[in-house]
This record gives sequence, C-alpha cells and structure tokens, in this order.
Amino acid sequence: MNSILKTADRNPTDKMIIESTPSQNWFFKYKLYHIPFWCAYQYLWWVIAIGNPVKAAGSILFTAMSVKFLFYVVFQVLAICFNLYYLIPKFLEKSRFKEYVTYLLLTILTASLLIVPGYYLAAFFAGKTLTEMYGPDGGCLYFLSTTSFPSTLASMTLAMSIKLTKNWIQTERRQRELEKEKLETELKFLKNQFNPHFLFNTINSIFFLIHKNPDMASDALAKFSELLRYQLYECNDIQIPLTKEIDYMKNFIELEKLRQNDNVQIDLQMNAADTGHIGIAPFVLMIFVENAFKHVSKNSGKTNWIRINLELHNTQLNFSVFNSTSPQLTNDLIHYGGIGLKNVKRRLDLIYPGQYELEIQNTDSDFEVKLSLKLSELAIPKFEEIAA
Repeated sequence: MNSILKTADRNPTDKMIIESTPSQNWFFKYKLYHIPFWCAYQYLWWVIAIGNPVKAAGSILFTAMSVKFLFYVVFQVLAICFNLYYLIPKFLEKSRFKEYVTYLLLTILTASLLIVPGYYLAAFFAGKTLTEMYGPDGGCLYFLSTTSFPSTLASMTLAMSIKLTKNWIQTERRQRELEKEKLETELKFLKNQFNPHFLFNTINSIFFLIHKNPDMASDALAKFSELLRYQLYECNDIQIPLTKEIDYMKNFIELEKLRQNDNVQIDLQMNAADTGHIGIAPFVLMIFVENAFKHVSKNSGKTNWIRINLELHNTQLNFSVFNSTSPQLTNDLIHYGGIGLKNVKRRLDLIYPGQYELEIQNTDSDFEVKLSLKLSELAIPKFEEIAA
C-alpha cells in the first residue's frame, strides 16, 4: 500500500501524518468480481437446461424466474466467499482438516437450504402453484436434493479448484523467485569469499617485494592495480568475456613470477584464439592458479615447477594446472587449505550443472587439476539496442 507522508511546515513539534491511498481498484479490493463471474456461471447452466441462450436470458431478465436466479447467485456467492476467505485460511491452511470439512459441509447445506425459498417466491410472483410452476414433484426436499444442493456443491468445488490452483501458481512463482535470489546471493558470497583471500595474498607479495627489490615492487603495484580494476569494475556480471579472465590470469602469473624464487619454473601454454565472444563466470579458473602458486613445493635442492595449460575448441574449454608439491603441503591443501577448492566446486555446480568435469589428483610429489568446461557464447546486443 502506497503512503504519502506529510509534515507540518510551521510547527516542528507537529506529528507526522500518514495518508493511505488505495493500491487497487475498489472492485477488486472488495472481491466484487465474484458477482459477474457467478452470474455468468449460473447463466451457463440455464443455457444448458433450456437449450437456447436467448430464451435463458429472457427467462432470467423478464420473468419471475429471476427471483430464483437471484437466490442462487446471492447465497452461493456468500457461501463461496465464506469458504475462500474464512474457512480455508482459518482451518484448511492450518491443517485442521476435520473442522474444515465439518464447517464446509454445513456451509454448503445452509446455502442450499436458503436457495429453496427462491423457488417458492418465483412461483408466488408468477401467480402459480408449485405444481403448475415446477411439476408434480415440486417441493422443499425435491428442490434441495436435485437442484440447490448439487449446484452449490459444484460451485464450491469449482471455486476451491480455482483458488487452490491460483495459490499453487503463486507459491511456485514465489519459490522460483526465492531460489533465484538464494542462488544469486550464494554466488555473490562465494565470489566475495574468494576476493579477500586473493587480495591478502597479493598484498603480502608486494610487501615482500618492497624489501627485496623496489623496482620490482613498482612493477608489481602496476600489475596489482590492473587486478583491482578487474575485480572492482569488470567482473560484476555472471558471465564475462573469456579474454578478460585470461588477461587477469596472465597479470596474476606475472605478479607471482616477481616474488617466486629462481628455482620455481612456470610454464604457461595458451591455445585459445578469438575468445572475445565466449563467456565464462569470473574467477572460476583463477582459484586453481592461485592454489598452485600457494602450494608449490619449496625444495631448495631441486627444481620446483608449475604448469598451466588452457585450450579452447569452439566452446569447449580444457584447463589444467600441475604443480610440484610435498606430502605436507598436499595434506594441508586437501584437509585444511581447500576452502577455495570447495568454493569453486560449489560455483561450478550452481552455474554449470552437468556441463563440467573436474578431476583433482595428488601424490607426494605433484598436485594436478583438470577441468573440462562447456562454455557458451556471450549475447551480442543488437544494433537497435545499442542505438537506443
């Protein structure tokens, strides 16, 4: 409901006045749409009974039968509204089934009994007896058992079917919206959980370089600014061009090269031409690269190594990261430091369900990650959309 807030201009101590404006038309606010709907419903049954829509309309509008028609509409609408807006919320939706069924049957029976006098009044205004008007079987019990009760029961059933179907559709729509909101929130959380971790490691790297080599630290700051620009401005969409992710990866690797020892060999192989039209979720690949640098072995007596290979065939991405490690580092990665790997698995499940294969193997000497991922092309805006 919309609200208009007004405050007094002259006296600052005056209270705030809240004026409410109706948020919907009075016809819908007071549920008056039931009347034309059930009038049309009853008219349809009269058409079926008489066999001619013109005669049915004439009978309702220009004869004493209009009294009986009015009794049907009024008391069935009252019974339907009582069921939809009182019995269902108070009993059915609270799983009080026995009470609901009892009150529902009483409502149907009461409405059916109240309809019966309409037959008598219609005969009275027509100046006829019940036998002349309805035949030799005309009577209270006959009207109740053969017409008013079955008709009211059918009307209540139809109304409940419409109401429950509407509620089911609304519940499903709300559930989908909640799932979508939950998914977006979870994706943002998982991505943001990665960003502070990466920034912390990068700042440590720059701090290390400041003491080791100021010139190298300057280059590192330049790379770091590019990484920050990417994180802050270029990776807020669910899908980004694969080219940007690759450029980000290259900058990260160059930054890591500045702080790694000479006995760490880094081999980067890229076979991915024309990647600008291919989209990928941001940071999906980077977590594997970061983990490789974080957990690469630090052996002084032999060469330590990291091998990164990326290949793109149409929209099929094959990505692998190998690094040398030691038994203690591998154990820490799997059991203690694997938060980033758990995050990226969760993100892959959410964004690429059934479209990826992830294989992680570890031994005492190396750690291997292989990812096969089916990507999709980015939607290219039409010329009319760009012009608009």
